[in-house]
Amino acid sequence: MNSSKIKNYAPQARRDFIQAVTERANLYGIFGDQKIESLEKKGDVAMIGGRAFSKKEGELREKLLNQIKKEGFQQVMEAYAYTWFNRFVALRYMELHDYLYHGFRVLSNRNNTEIPELLEHAADVDFQGLKKDTVISLRLSGDKDNELYRLLIVAQCNALNSAMPFLFDRIDSVTELLLPDNLLHSNSPIRKLVNSIDEESWQNVEIIGWIYQFYISEKKDQVIGKVVKSEDIPAATQLFTPNWIVRYMVQNTLGRMWLATYPDSPLRNKMEYYIEPAEQESEVQKQLDEITPKELNPEEITFLDPACGSGHILIEAFNIFKEIYLERGYRTKDIPRLILEKNLYGLDICDRAAQLACFAVLMKAREDDRRILGRDDLKLNIMAIQDSDESVIKNIEIFFKDDESISNGLKAVVKLFENAKTFGSLIAVPENLAGKKELFEAAIKKNVDEVFKVGNLESLTGLLRQTEILVKKYDCVVTNPPYMGSKGMNPMLKDLAKDRFPDSKSDLFAIFIERALELSKNQGLVGMITMQSWMFLSSFEKLRERILDQKTILSMTHLGARAFDSIGGEVVSTTAFVLKNSHYPAYKGGYFRLVDGKSEAEKMTMMLTALKQSRVSY
Repeated sequence: MNSSKIKNYAPQARRDFIQAVTERANLYGIFGDQKIESLEKKGDVAMIGGRAFSKKEGELREKLLNQIKKEGFQQVMEAYAYTWFNRFVALRYMELHDYLYHGFRVLSNRNNTEIPELLEHAADVDFQGLKKDTVISLRLSGDKDNELYRLLIVAQCNALNSAMPFLFDRIDSVTELLLPDNLLHSNSPIRKLVNSIDEESWQNVEIIGWIYQFYISEKKDQVIGKVVKSEDIPAATQLFTPNWIVRYMVQNTLGRMWLATYPDSPLRNKMEYYIEPAEQESEVQKQLDEITPKELNPEEITFLDPACGSGHILIEAFNIFKEIYLERGYRTKDIPRLILEKNLYGLDICDRAAQLACFAVLMKAREDDRRILGRDDLKLNIMAIQDSDESVIKNIEIFFKDDESISNGLKAVVKLFENAKTFGSLIAVPENLAGKKELFEAAIKKNVDEVFKVGNLESLTGLLRQTEILVKKYDCVVTNPPYMGSKGMNPMLKDLAKDRFPDSKSDLFAIFIERALELSKNQGLVGMITMQSWMFLSSFEKLRERILDQKTILSMTHLGARAFDSIGGEVVSTTAFVLKNSHYPAYKGGYFRLVDGKSEAEKMTMMLTALKQSRVSY
């Protein structure tokens, strides 16, 4: 994969998509937070700046204005820009892997012509809601290809809604209003996407993460070094983890857990970065034997990435889970759904990242289950954490006035997530809300028509899903956490750090070390890559003491500087490690010093050499 081409393309793509959706907003008389043309209703026509639009367009414009009033013009434009960018990236990946049911490319043509195959064969494809007569008429007219192609894109997105609602919501909303114009133009965002990244680079789903990192790189440069607003935290803290480090973390958590119970498993030979445990003192080994389960049910093993980004770590966990299921005799086609619904969990504060993480694991699943995209009842446990709407509390009080326990419980959930986009996975769910999801959902669904009469309570369903994921304890918690010093934290985040994480308050990555341990089961495994500063600085002394006195370091790979080729020079010095959430003071861990490696590749080679040889010079 040519990451340099992606690096050159993605930042410009962000600018192009923002400009394209902004031009659509301008078309409807919206030029900024304050510069807005008036709308006059004339029957079924909405007049804006002397231009006539449909009644539906007028209604959608009002929704858009309400959103802009709440969030600000620029932020809303950026949100719709990345929504359409993510969708076109997804369509590009799917068309190149022949995952679209009709078999035609939506954005390109195998014959390298400028006309997308879907447009060429428009009359041969049946999309719900798109009349065949309309398609044929527009195609035969000779000058309506742009109009027809726009309808086809909307219909294709709607068709993918049932399989991927996280990415393709039904486009009868503001999203459709802001679909860029002139998509067939030689300089359109679609043409640039197709022409800028060679087809070979799309073979591995890992490309999704690279595209995302480079897409937000300019935004990151704009906000880094400042006090970061809640909406800018994702851009300020996202960092795509090198593949070999991801494999080290996953293989030495999930893989290690499996091999502890099944030491003769063939999985060992498929894990290049697995560290064989050192021979332990007899007393330590006895303790380990006592806590190691005699058997494991693959369907009961849980794996969480609490800051999952675009899903790189979850993809590697998927690979290991697949090997585990195959070893236990499961049918290949049955495995993907089991992994998605029973094993993998992911959270992020960034909507766009979580969209891509869901898409990435679903594409991984599609490799072995051709029918997975047709399963309407598939339940993913990967999501973007959402803020709650405090106004819902009034509706809860109205509808559940006769059931105080339900009312109080739902109001507690709403209060819990008031600042979820700032705190993310750091939110701790009180024990009294544990296990209440089904009870609360049943109460909401009991008289669903009445619920919607008294107000929109559907947002509660998402909040309950967040609650369920955050209240669980996991066998493995693996993540590359956000890096942000206290100087960059906004007041809310800084207060949370002081109140709940006094030993690690100096940086968000250190706070996540504590939080990852909270989210893991007793005897669970935590794998992370973080800044190395927690190992040395006095500000992290109490955190070090807690880890050394209460947890066990199973392995550590001290990377130092230049572990990320996407970050130049000495900017970030890191260490990757695996902790056990219990204390074995005499345990002998595995430690690797790779600080002298001058690049990502050199450190990887040093690690592989050290794993294969008993003695090395570093």
